[in-house]
Amino acid sequence: MNGLTEMQRRTFLSRSSVGLGAAALAALLQRDSTGADSKVPGIPGQPGLPHFEPKAKRVIFLCMAGGPSHLETFDYKPKLDEMNGQPMPASFTKGQPIAQLQDTVLKVQGHLTKFKKYGESGQLISDFLPWHAKMADDICIIRSMLTEQINHDPAHTFMNTGTSINGRPSMGSWINYGLGSEADDLPGFIVLTSVGGRNPQPIASRQWGAGFLPSRYQGVEFSSTGDPVHYVRSPGGVDLAQQGALVKAIQELDRYRNERVRNPEIETRIAAYEMAFRMQTSVPELMDMSDEPQHILDMYGAKPGDGSFASNALLARRLAERGVRFIHLYHRGWDHHGGLVQYMNTCCGLTDKATWALVQDLKQRDMLKDTLIIWGGEFGRTPMFQGKGGAGRDHHIKGFSMWMAGGGIKGGTSYGATDELGYASVENIVHVRDLHATMLNRLGIHDRSFSVKNQGLDMRLTGVEEARPIREIMV
Repeated sequence: MNGLTEMQRRTFLSRSSVGLGAAALAALLQRDSTGADSKVPGIPGQPGLPHFEPKAKRVIFLCMAGGPSHLETFDYKPKLDEMNGQPMPASFTKGQPIAQLQDTVLKVQGHLTKFKKYGESGQLISDFLPWHAKMADDICIIRSMLTEQINHDPAHTFMNTGTSINGRPSMGSWINYGLGSEADDLPGFIVLTSVGGRNPQPIASRQWGAGFLPSRYQGVEFSSTGDPVHYVRSPGGVDLAQQGALVKAIQELDRYRNERVRNPEIETRIAAYEMAFRMQTSVPELMDMSDEPQHILDMYGAKPGDGSFASNALLARRLAERGVRFIHLYHRGWDHHGGLVQYMNTCCGLTDKATWALVQDLKQRDMLKDTLIIWGGEFGRTPMFQGKGGAGRDHHIKGFSMWMAGGGIKGGTSYGATDELGYASVENIVHVRDLHATMLNRLGIHDRSFSVKNQGLDMRLTGVEEARPIREIMV
């Protein structure tokens, strides 16, 4: 094949793949296929995985993007109210990275809401989260989180990949690569986003990238409105039989060429075409929620197709039922430097009930026991006042809260603690890498034994530093 023909062929494949929505879908298939309509029971993972019997089959990560305040959600500190308006003791902050409060007089900001105890467990939860209060006995609140990046994008990168270095695989890609997926007609790693609140920070698609792993394991973002995946439908006047014949013909050409060059990207395109073809049937059925009873829609507060967190949460349950391994929901709007009360009401109003509904829906379907749910942002907020259009709080990395539920996690428990002002985690500190190690453990994976050789190094989601699964919160 001469150079011109090869260049034209590459151009055709590239453009055709994008036309089928397969540039993103290339991450999602690992199968030994013999045709566009062949059937296999899911996408296999790596040999030897899981290392032991897993407690969780899948993960739903609910990311409250922007950094919700732990001091207005789960971390009650009476001393904070006692010192409201007083200078922040220098012993807490001297020499510390405080992103936007340099050269200002630091004053303590008391809680901007009330806390009460809920459930048989007596979990302390704020008035901003009345629906969380109803599931106090289902969740394990981790009040001693620690991360290393103080600005949004690098903090998301750290939460998603375990490092602030761009180009590393996301946690969903690691899990999709290691364990595969039970779905044979949907991606194994799907991302959904919603917006509502103050200053919604953008979320870059590299946050669900595959890094140095094969590109077929990257996350696929589904649109919350309109067609969930662009161009996955057949063109006008083309039926599925014609589309299938085209896909099969291109696959045969690709296989013929790949027998000579053994190019992994050609293999990826073969998989991409087949997945795109399968999704032409599976995605419309997935998105058609006419089979959902009205009481379920009401429970979530969902109006399918409106792009809301509530609709995405319901879709997450449907994806989990269909065997998707990792489902990542982002709600953008939690960056509350000012107007904290107003925007906490907004963000909690959009996410609180739907989060409760997701947990209860999974419970009633007997799926919570093997679905690991994780809730939290990329960092927390400062105990100090920041006034920009009303009381607010700055980014904070030394102490914040997240929670986990289902998938082998003890409900109705709390773990760790921050100091008396909620500034720094001081008891049973949980680094982001420990969170990753715990997640992998519940999926049956030893984090130290799960690595990929890249540039001569054994690369892991948990890095080279010591990470500890939190066994105290496991069942």
